[in-house]
Amino acid sequence: MHRVESIVRGRELAETENKTSSGSPPRAGGASAVPTASTPPLLHGYTIFLSVATFLLVVAGALVTSNDAGLSVPDWPTSFGSFRMPRMVGGVLYEHGHRMFAATVGLLTVIMAVWVWLKESRRWVKWLAGAAVLAVIAQGILGGITVLFYLPLFVSTGHAVLAQMFFCIVVTLAVTTQKDWRWDETKVEELPVIPSLRQLAVLLTGMIFLQLILGALYRHHGIGILPHLIGAIVVAVLALWIVVRIYSRFLKEDRITRPARGLLALVTAQIFLGVVAYVLQLQFRGAPQPMPPLVRVGTAHVAVGALVLAQSLVLTLQVFRRVAAPNGSSAVGRVASGENAQP
Repeated sequence: MHRVESIVRGRELAETENKTSSGSPPRAGGASAVPTASTPPLLHGYTIFLSVATFLLVVAGALVTSNDAGLSVPDWPTSFGSFRMPRMVGGVLYEHGHRMFAATVGLLTVIMAVWVWLKESRRWVKWLAGAAVLAVIAQGILGGITVLFYLPLFVSTGHAVLAQMFFCIVVTLAVTTQKDWRWDETKVEELPVIPSLRQLAVLLTGMIFLQLILGALYRHHGIGILPHLIGAIVVAVLALWIVVRIYSRFLKEDRITRPARGLLALVTAQIFLGVVAYVLQLQFRGAPQPMPPLVRVGTAHVAVGALVLAQSLVLTLQVFRRVAAPNGSSAVGRVASGENAQP
């Protein structure tokens, strides 16, 4: 009797499993048993806050360059030979204000890193938080060298580029500390194609970073407009390519399509701002001081450039999270082909 009951229960269990598997696409096994990110929600919220503060710091730095205020305070780490607050007028407002904002972000970063090391269980997240501290310290030193050596081209450019790198680190922490984040969840298998979506996302993010370097060189009068213009065209083509790829093969993958839409909108806005900034630059060529319209548009161009890089980074992280590596090198649950891909 007991044997008959066991057989019946086994059959019922098998039927239940078959119904479950037939109602949804097959997925990689064991995902439900893998723990998700253990980051406290408050810490995740703090990383988002730090990301916003870092973005505002990038804007503050862009205002310094746009207003030609880099040497308005000619010494460092003091201001006019003192640690007291100088009169916040003219270029001093932008330069000293930028220093104070940078010091605040540095302090917030140290707090974040300590918090992560105390509460976060993933070792790579801890090391990434430590890298953020090193980056913000290096950024402060580069800023000081920029002033002490009267805005040398490569130091000034390095200061601008490191700011974008630090922003990327903080954004990565903000994305990967959300409670449901994990790398080994069920992934979509992409049909063989070159480049794969993963490769295309990395290529795009790298090209955007290179384009920001070219932009920094141009703003600091190190190169002409042509390399920056070519870089903009390449970024636009790659962005359109990846959006078309996503919408043709991963239409129902919300975590990929949403950042792709945002990226396309930001790239469009960035191209528009770049054209307007260049037209204004030609219009105000020879002006005795930075003109307000050019200052506003130039600063917005830098700010949106940072957002484009951050959005592409978020898209790349989501692609690596949701789409399998090429050649089936990781466990996958389903195949994406056109609009047949299911969430």
